[in-house]
Amino acid sequence: MKEILRYKEKRAIISVQIELYLLNTIKKMKKLCFIIPPHVTFGDFISPSSAHKHVKKEDGKMYGNLVTDMPLGPLALSSYLKKFISIQTSLIDFNVDLTKIKSFEFKSFLEYFISYLSGDNVNDEPDIIAISSLFSPSYDSLIDISKACRSIFPNACIIAGGNIPSTMFREIFLNKNSKIDAICYGEGEKPLLELLTASDYEQVFDNGDSWITSRKINSNLLYEPKHDFIEDLDEIPIYDYGLCKDNYFINPAFTTYGGVQKKNASIHVMTSRGCPFKCVFCASHKVHGRKMRYYSIDRVKEEFRYLKEKRGVETLIFQDDHFMGDKKRALEIVRYVGSLGLKAIFQNSLALYALNREMLEAIREAGVDQLVLSIESGSDRVLKRVMRKPLKLSIVEQVAKDCRDLGIYTYANILIGLPGETKDDIEDARKFLRTTYANWFGIFCATPLVGSEMFDICKENNYLGADYLGADYKKAAVETEDWTAEYIQEMTYTFNIELNFVYNSDFRIGDYTSALEGFERAIKAKSDHAIAYYYASLCYKKLNMSEESNRCENKYNEYVKNPFWKKFVQKYDLPEAILN
Repeated sequence: MKEILRYKEKRAIISVQIELYLLNTIKKMKKLCFIIPPHVTFGDFISPSSAHKHVKKEDGKMYGNLVTDMPLGPLALSSYLKKFISIQTSLIDFNVDLTKIKSFEFKSFLEYFISYLSGDNVNDEPDIIAISSLFSPSYDSLIDISKACRSIFPNACIIAGGNIPSTMFREIFLNKNSKIDAICYGEGEKPLLELLTASDYEQVFDNGDSWITSRKINSNLLYEPKHDFIEDLDEIPIYDYGLCKDNYFINPAFTTYGGVQKKNASIHVMTSRGCPFKCVFCASHKVHGRKMRYYSIDRVKEEFRYLKEKRGVETLIFQDDHFMGDKKRALEIVRYVGSLGLKAIFQNSLALYALNREMLEAIREAGVDQLVLSIESGSDRVLKRVMRKPLKLSIVEQVAKDCRDLGIYTYANILIGLPGETKDDIEDARKFLRTTYANWFGIFCATPLVGSEMFDICKENNYLGADYLGADYKKAAVETEDWTAEYIQEMTYTFNIELNFVYNSDFRIGDYTSALEGFERAIKAKSDHAIAYYYASLCYKKLNMSEESNRCENKYNEYVKNPFWKKFVQKYDLPEAILN
């Protein structure tokens, strides 16, 4: 008995020693915190325009809706770093938090950031804070987050990466409020690993070609950083999806056609990097380059099996910039998705020239029942001369027709307002798109993304509006000799009302169930959408659902009094009110 007691005591002592060792090890581990700024300006969040999607919070106020896509960049970085070193990583995505909060009483995003970061949301002071910023509207928040972090975590090294830091590094370091120590140019796996294994951060910043600092810029006004890519993407393990916890897909205006998603059932994936095309409005090459790089088929299959078996995923949302770079590879991946019983969504669209009938049939057989079609314009001249996009309208017509025949729901992206586009071009596009039988259209203001050729053209010709950094595809920020920003803003919503409601293709062919799904999604994204309520009421009536029809009619009568909707009522000869 004494021997047993001594054995148990010895085991207890060893357990305590192990626990102390692990705690000691964790304390010595470097702590890296990724932060994602809001993808919207403060003004558009607290006071969204009529063109923006919005949501009502419990305080009764309307707020701009935020996109809550998984930040694949930080997830890839985290998994890559953990492959080589012991490190604690964490993720703060302000898009998620702003979606979750029930009310917002702050006078600025800076005040909100300070409050959030000073509270219990950050358990341990990070050694490195990495701010990942992709979109122009997040520029001011990028600066404010760095300022908040410097005041709260004075000893942390603050770095930034993504499209905005990679293309606006001079503006960032000239900004007196910026507290960023260094910017990583392009992809960050290799540069960040080098930083975290070094004893002297400053030496890495000074000697690394992918690290940008104010010293380098001040000492060489012509300084240009260089990419440091991983050529074999299989070197990156399966993304660190654990960082996301259950925080995503809570947004009523989730990017995949606006539906509310079941938690953990959908997940973002990326099977390649790069895009060889030179579309004038795109800036992705500033981060990923133009050369195509791929994860191997075996690596892709391993990840998809893991996501299904270990994480219970049902839908894969592909974020490749050019998934169809290798058609044979793309087809094998799609077929494998189908064999797993998973659903695939291609958020960034598939190249339409590659979507012949055979490919679409294979995609449909693999379980894909919805596609994003990046048509971009309904004008052949704009596609060829202005956008330099490898697409013809005859291909658009055929792909849309084939998709409808095969039962594939299509969401068509359209841009208007590029420099070089005329009012006649816009009118030509408007007429053509009315004849295109896509199920739904996303109509966007062409946005001068920093790093794109469009931005350079606009800057050179003085086309940029004062608030071009706040442009988010719903807000026109360009004016040319041919049109004003106000005209583009008006035409964007006119296209939306015409193509999705007045000339809705599902409604026209009598598919009232499909049409109704689109109208109800619009209502979820914009709860006062009078026009959506009107057409939803017609669908419910056709489907003999009188109670629901009456509900929508009452909502129409309530919201149609708003002058914003009244102008469309008059334009398209809709009733001033519906008598139940």
